[in-house]
Amino acid sequence: MAASEKEAALAAVPTDSPTIFDKIIKKEIPSTVVYEDDKVLAFRDINPQAPTHILIIPKVKDGLTGLAKAEERHIEILGYLLYIAKVVAKQEGLGDGFRIVINDGPNGCQSVYHLHLHLLGGRQMNWPPG
Repeated sequence: MAASEKEAALAAVPTDSPTIFDKIIKKEIPSTVVYEDDKVLAFRDINPQAPTHILIIPKVKDGLTGLAKAEERHIEILGYLLYIAKVVAKQEGLGDGFRIVINDGPNGCQSVYHLHLHLLGGRQMNWPPG
């Protein structure tokens, strides 16, 4: 991780305060929505890291600022987020494969403290990822 990336991640202090995603959910900030229902919102990342880069977020945070904050009450939404990732991947024509990424905490380079999945595809992914 470059020094500037690490500094940015460390500057994003974990909090349960409203985030940019709350504003996107409320339609206060425009986004290119590719899927929406009563539980989740999926939209294109404004800084894509692959030809297809979609963020999938729960509409209700319920303390789920990151995966490390997950509790038993979150099991249903966590599974639902992964299921919707599959639905969106199919919708986006990613039949040859895709990657799901969840960044967690400062060392995981999480920059928005509202749990979100990155759906990446449209090119060959590399390993190791980071």
